[in-house]
Amino acid sequence: MKNRVAVAVIHGMGSQGNGKQDIEKISFSAGLYKAMKKRMGNEVFKNVAWREIFWADILQDRQDRFVENNLTSKGARWMKTRRFVMHNLADAASYRRTPGDQKDEIYHLIHARVHATMARLEQISGKGTPLVVLAHSLGGHIMSNYIYDMQHGTPELRASGKFQKMQTMAGFVTFGCNIPVFSFSYQPEDIHPIPYPGTAIAKKKRLTPWWVNLNDKDDALGMPLAGTSPGYQALADSGQLQDRWIDSGNLLQFWNPASHNGYWKDRDVHKRIEGVLNKALKIGPV
Repeated sequence: MKNRVAVAVIHGMGSQGNGKQDIEKISFSAGLYKAMKKRMGNEVFKNVAWREIFWADILQDRQDRFVENNLTSKGARWMKTRRFVMHNLADAASYRRTPGDQKDEIYHLIHARVHATMARLEQISGKGTPLVVLAHSLGGHIMSNYIYDMQHGTPELRASGKFQKMQTMAGFVTFGCNIPVFSFSYQPEDIHPIPYPGTAIAKKKRLTPWWVNLNDKDDALGMPLAGTSPGYQALADSGQLQDRWIDSGNLLQFWNPASHNGYWKDRDVHKRIEGVLNKALKIGPV
């Protein structure tokens, strides 16, 4: 049996659509998917099981209603900027965990989407298949939290088996990642990164680094991770985490903050992800 790898791709903040997406559909990552298929070749890429984690609709419909009822219909100006705030900053502000508040459900609804994709990937790729997670922007923070919750046995997730518990996760690629933005509630010494999740993978087969963080210096929403805390710095110093600066986006994007949306079709990003996938394919069933 040929080695396989499962890939879960999650989007970040911003407008992606206000309707729930079919779990088999590829939308926001279509450019990246096509690039990986072309770079790796059909014969190799057929061993890659690729699914998206789509969560934008959970918030977008209520955001759109507010914009229409309270801004557009009342003649508010700077609507493009207002929509950016609503579909970006509001996403980040809404995604938080508030224990004991039954009405604040966004954190759990988004994590339920992650779990659904993990369960589907397990079905189509197998229980012992190495997993690679690709996360844009806020998606990196979401996945870090999700993995943390899995590692600490959060009861509402009810994952079964090593794949759904992220114990076959071989690699993590974040791009335009803004995890540091959410860290300032704590002193640096109290901020700890997730430890390597792929505990079911034999040590000699583990990827180094297993976490690659890609950011453009012109992307105001993308940040290096190593300086977030002593814990993140230790992860980098041990070779497990690698921060890399790249030039993301096309001629209209790479030199300014619009580079935040340029990662999906950027060749530097494609090259790094291809390397991670090829290494993960060599691991085999775990």
